[in-house]
Amino acid sequence: MDKIVRGIAADDMIRCFAIYSRDMVEEAKNRHQTSPVITAALGRLMSAGAMMGTMMKGDKDILTLKIDCSGPVQGITVTADSKGNVKGYPKVPNVSLPANSMGKLDVAGALGLGVLTVIKDMGLREPYNGSTHLVSSEIAEDLTYYFATSEQTPSSVALGVLMNKDNTVAHSGGYIIQLMPDTPDDIIDRLEAKLKNMESVTELYSKGHSPESMLEYILGDFDLKITDECQTQFKCGCSKEKVSNALISLGKKELQNMLEDGEPVEVNCHFCNTSYRFDPEDIKNMIDA
Repeated sequence: MDKIVRGIAADDMIRCFAIYSRDMVEEAKNRHQTSPVITAALGRLMSAGAMMGTMMKGDKDILTLKIDCSGPVQGITVTADSKGNVKGYPKVPNVSLPANSMGKLDVAGALGLGVLTVIKDMGLREPYNGSTHLVSSEIAEDLTYYFATSEQTPSSVALGVLMNKDNTVAHSGGYIIQLMPDTPDDIIDRLEAKLKNMESVTELYSKGHSPESMLEYILGDFDLKITDECQTQFKCGCSKEKVSNALISLGKKELQNMLEDGEPVEVNCHFCNTSYRFDPEDIKNMIDA
């Protein structure tokens, strides 16, 4: 079951998050018909987005992670709320690249150079907006750099997606470990030493770890306490009614032009790839409403 767990350690000097997200990433892959390397890239960003979403407090708070890049995927967008719901899409879903020098899916090659933007809409007049250049294009390292430079929060981010040979998702997930202000140097040194030789997320999940046991494996020597957990899932809030309202907002002149074309109008949701069809009679009803 996909879920996010949160915890604290070292007398509240460390806060941590871990996610298992295989089903979520499998659904995203199926909806967007992504190739393996794009499934890995999208899955990593969705896992991070889901964890970062739960860092927000408000029920209506929305987090957006957006990568604009020079590589063949061109860009990836993910949005998440504070309850573990997440959705996302790549600009180019099907990219084929040879394995990287380590024999792994070449996510960095798919992204190339680019910018990571983090947008937090918390109901204020202006949403928070922070951005950094991609430092490795592997996503986890880019988010580690973002936390350090934009939020001044020393963090360790690890993300992974392991694909089966039949292009299904074997395992997916990650963790975020963050140091609070004034953390003593000895705790920092011990944590860095522990993380230095850490196995990858997908190796840990392949060995049977859960999000809880993965955090225990990393932070057990720091008096880890799991504080809560929530389910996480791919969820898009689009509907025919919402798309209809969006068409109505274009104005009656634009709707009249659609009606005169005499063809059905199809609108596709970027996030979940659902298509909504509106026949000329539907368009006429919008004009008459």
